[in-house]
Amino acid sequence: MSDNASPVGIIGGSGLYDIPEIEVTRRVKLETPFGDPSDEYVIGDLRGREVVFLGRHGPGHRITAPGVNFRANVYGLKSLGVETVIAVSAVGSLREEHAPLDIVIPDQIIDLTHRREASFFMENPTIHVTMADPTCASLNKVIYDAADKQAVNVTLGGTYVCMEGPAFSTRAESRLYRSWDVDVIGMTAATEAKLCREAEMCYSSLSLVTDYDVWHESADDVTLDMIIEYVQKNAEAAKDILKEVILHVPDLSDCPCRSALADAIATNPDCVPDVTRNRLRLLLSKYLPPRD
Repeated sequence: MSDNASPVGIIGGSGLYDIPEIEVTRRVKLETPFGDPSDEYVIGDLRGREVVFLGRHGPGHRITAPGVNFRANVYGLKSLGVETVIAVSAVGSLREEHAPLDIVIPDQIIDLTHRREASFFMENPTIHVTMADPTCASLNKVIYDAADKQAVNVTLGGTYVCMEGPAFSTRAESRLYRSWDVDVIGMTAATEAKLCREAEMCYSSLSLVTDYDVWHESADDVTLDMIIEYVQKNAEAAKDILKEVILHVPDLSDCPCRSALADAIATNPDCVPDVTRNRLRLLLSKYLPPRD
């Protein structure tokens, strides 16, 4: 399958399935070596380009961020041929200039999570992927160009602080994060970015600003109702952006994201057992093919 023919993966809420002109063709329920994904995968077609949607929080938003099986979600996308992933998520702003309804496309991430499985390779083989630039610069630019055509305020670049959740920040934490000169705060991007890098997939975050966390003296503190309200307000713009991106994703087959494991495997190949080569064939076969 050529890069231009590979499906585009969208991780986000179920409302994103309703992108104009998308025809839903099938739904797929998968099992993975890492357990069950959050939901079934919804497969659609947009002018001949296949799109794979996944709701990260499951039907009815029943799974909190720390409880999401990120490994199964990303593995499932990979198994369906996805090479490019756009993650849509609500974020809090840690800067005055990023107001609710704005969009940020971060190029850096600070990971403050501590209870999640954020690697496919917890045992043999030992693999250390580079995360210097955790999101895909080429894909970021495509998303920015698409967003810039809409009537929204969009910023290309910035730092996303990924907190554990599911509780929101304390005021002291919010002030601390602002002192780090970061841009937005959320609960999902760090884990998804690491796993997509290990799966050699291009990953970008379309971060929809819904609130000012709890640091802003003249704005209301973040609440769930506030987040839902602003996500709904931003939904149409997000759908239009995604439609434009899906139609104009370039050939990214030469992107460094697609060969992230090439220089990352520390374990001597002779020490990797056949059972692991077979279990992780989808991720490792380019470098550690199964033995006959």
